[in-house]
Amino acid sequence: MARLTTPILPAGSLSETEQPVLQAGDLLLRPWEEADTDALLAAFGDPAIQRWGVRSVESPAEAQRMIASYNEAWRRETAAHWAITGPEVMGRAALRVIDLAEGSAEIAYWVTPEARGRGAAVRAAVAVSGWALDDLGLHRIDLQHSVANGPSCRVAVKAGFAYEGTKRSALLHADGWHDMHLHARIQADA
Repeated sequence: MARLTTPILPAGSLSETEQPVLQAGDLLLRPWEEADTDALLAAFGDPAIQRWGVRSVESPAEAQRMIASYNEAWRRETAAHWAITGPEVMGRAALRVIDLAEGSAEIAYWVTPEARGRGAAVRAAVAVSGWALDDLGLHRIDLQHSVANGPSCRVAVKAGFAYEGTKRSALLHADGWHDMHLHARIQADA
């Protein structure tokens, strides 16, 4: 049995601190700001982000509500969302479904068309998972993507997430139910 080497921060630890800014090579991952409204709205106009992200953002008000929900999730200690910047907003990296008691979370990411093929998603996934495993003290981070999303699979592997299997008919996309690849990093991988 693997021994926990970094203590998990207790409930209340996140909400008492500011969300950290993370360095990912030449990229900066920072909390979302209301000033990012137009960038978020533009990103969700991209067909690939719509297809794989399973949601849409169709107005500035909706983008502002999303940004507010990102920041509220930090205060509730249920998720952490970062804007990937370099210096413009190039994407999003997030820890979804943080469970401090269980020491786990799920990572998610997307990048704009201009950022694709430049390693931004890989660097962001490495930075976020490194912070979660090393500083936050989580034990496990899951990463799921549609089996039809080859680029996301390549990001997962390059970022050090081991492939663990396929979850059948696990997530509803606009074109129907998709099987999902499951990858993970655990503290022993860090």
